[in-house]
Amino acid sequence: MITSVELGDFLSHSSTKLDFGEGVTVFVGDNGSGKSSIIDAITFALFGQHTRKSNKGLIRRGASQGFAKVNFTINGKFYQAERKIDTKGTLSATFIQKIDDEEITLASGERKQFGESMTKEVEARIGLDFDRLKIASIVQQGELNSIINAKPKEFKELLNAIIGIDKLDVASELMKTVQKNFRNSIQEQLGYDDTHFEILKNELEKIQTDVIDAKPLKQKLVEQKSDHEKEIRILEKKIEKDAPKIDKLEQLETRKSELIRYAKDAIRSIQEKIDENQRKIRDCEGCFEIASSKGDTQDKLTKTESELDNFTKKIHKNSLQLVKLKEQKSLASKLKLKDKKCPVCDSEVDHLNPLFQVKHLKEEEIALQKENELLEMKKNEFNYKRNDYSKKLQSALQAEATLRAHSIHNIKQIESIKQEISTKKNNIQKIPSLDSGNLIEVASIDSHAKMLYEEITKLEKETKGFVPDEFNRLKISIESKRGELTDLERRFGAIDEKINQGEYQIKKINSLLNELKIVKKYVSQLCEIQEKIFNRDGPIATSLRSWALNAISTKASEYLMALNTKIHRIALSEKTRDVSITCYSRNTVLDIESLSGGEQVSVALALRLGMAHLLGVSNLNFMILDEPTTHLDQERRKFLVDVFSQLSNITHINSKPPLQFIIITHDSEIFEDSNVERIYRFESSPEGTKVTVL
Repeated sequence: MITSVELGDFLSHSSTKLDFGEGVTVFVGDNGSGKSSIIDAITFALFGQHTRKSNKGLIRRGASQGFAKVNFTINGKFYQAERKIDTKGTLSATFIQKIDDEEITLASGERKQFGESMTKEVEARIGLDFDRLKIASIVQQGELNSIINAKPKEFKELLNAIIGIDKLDVASELMKTVQKNFRNSIQEQLGYDDTHFEILKNELEKIQTDVIDAKPLKQKLVEQKSDHEKEIRILEKKIEKDAPKIDKLEQLETRKSELIRYAKDAIRSIQEKIDENQRKIRDCEGCFEIASSKGDTQDKLTKTESELDNFTKKIHKNSLQLVKLKEQKSLASKLKLKDKKCPVCDSEVDHLNPLFQVKHLKEEEIALQKENELLEMKKNEFNYKRNDYSKKLQSALQAEATLRAHSIHNIKQIESIKQEISTKKNNIQKIPSLDSGNLIEVASIDSHAKMLYEEITKLEKETKGFVPDEFNRLKISIESKRGELTDLERRFGAIDEKINQGEYQIKKINSLLNELKIVKKYVSQLCEIQEKIFNRDGPIATSLRSWALNAISTKASEYLMALNTKIHRIALSEKTRDVSITCYSRNTVLDIESLSGGEQVSVALALRLGMAHLLGVSNLNFMILDEPTTHLDQERRKFLVDVFSQLSNITHINSKPPLQFIIITHDSEIFEDSNVERIYRFESSPEGTKVTVL
């Protein structure tokens, strides 16, 4: 039971403390006076949750922090839960147990990362969490009568929320996540999951069909390959046999060309020899006659050169004498007799020495000049002879050199060379034209030509009957067969690879299918669990609703019997996807719409209490009703007050802890003549909500 609630700078309350007792406590006041703030204070202090948008919005305007404190008892034990919040959003919380004058801290704060949570400690003591407490103990504005005015489908959703079946949606989604994660895990391991089972099965059938269809084709290709290989071996033997003939034909042509080339070279060589000998004859003819005059010419040249030397000496001697005469003549012209006396010694003489006579000297000079002229003429004559003898000697020497160069020593050699030239010319004339192809006569040139001709004859015999064109056609044929064989091998390799790959795929897919069968079975079980257990319309949920409906019906009927209404029993039942409410007066079925306003309120309240009982009601054993009179007429409002009083008394009389009711309403007049013990009036003021006891 809640014993007190204290608020400090919390929402519109600056400082408010409310005490609660057993039975009914009523909050009255105008809208916006701060009545409903008490609900947020209770849930915030206990669970740290509320109906406002943010925690900071809980602090009264102008304050730096706010707090909410709740004191309550459970089975005779006293507890206090308090939470504070400042403008920075900092939260602090303490949960204590009071034993006599001692306070024991049970929890502090919300350090969930350290496993510390005041909320969890409070939930453990109360027996409900925030969401379940809201359903079991807090009836929001307009929800009281909505339970009987709701459409069948809406009533079913409310029932689902009460017994937690709506949580099955979360569990169902989690189960889908489990399935998805499991499939993803299988997908990562195998590359497939159970959704691919039929696809793989169809693929397996297709591959098996392809492999079955491919095997006869493979066998056919094997046979075709074998036939082509046999044909190629036969052709290879023929080519192997005839291939050397191609080489021999090439050798034959080579030898023929070689023979013709050799013949041409031989003829050219003979012709060159003839030309050389003819040149030798031309060079050497007459050389013997010229060379034979060499000795006589040499003697004559020697004598002539000796005479020339004598003439040169005499001319030189005469030239020197002429110079001397000129000097004597110059001196003689200066020596003249004067009075028959010598101009030198002045002795008397008859006449001068002829050597000093100019006339005598002049005569001698003329005689020497004439002699030199005669000598020059003879010198020129002998010089001409010398040149002639030199030329003849040079010709003789050149003739000797020519004979020596050609190794000709006598006339007989020249005659022999002439005979050789005549013979070679006759041989050349006997050789037929090289273009005629008559190689047998060409072979008569020499031994080498004969050897080449014999090789040609041998090669002609060995290649006789061989047709190169047929051989080439044979080669083309074998290349074509080899190309066809290559294509067959390629096709064979492709189909063999296809079969091997297919068989590998068959083995792999079979293995995958075996594993996926297990996966599929497991996923099927997960789906079955999801469908039967976590589906809100599945057998488990339906069974739970059926049990819950019976439990609520039984408990609600008990409350209605205690309230002494004409309604003795109420039955909730599920039909298809709806929940319907049926009221009975003994064995008579009563239509809800035919009930009086007070009876409808009794039914609604009995159902809420039945639902609260189903939830186990919290250990606080209280119920808050926010504006329960909304949309009720005057009669129903008055009846509602009486019902609350009766219910409080009923729970007390049955030796159970009395059910505590906290009613929030703006209809204060309905409680004027009631036996409600505590009525608090809430009023707005500039200092905050003001609360007074009526």
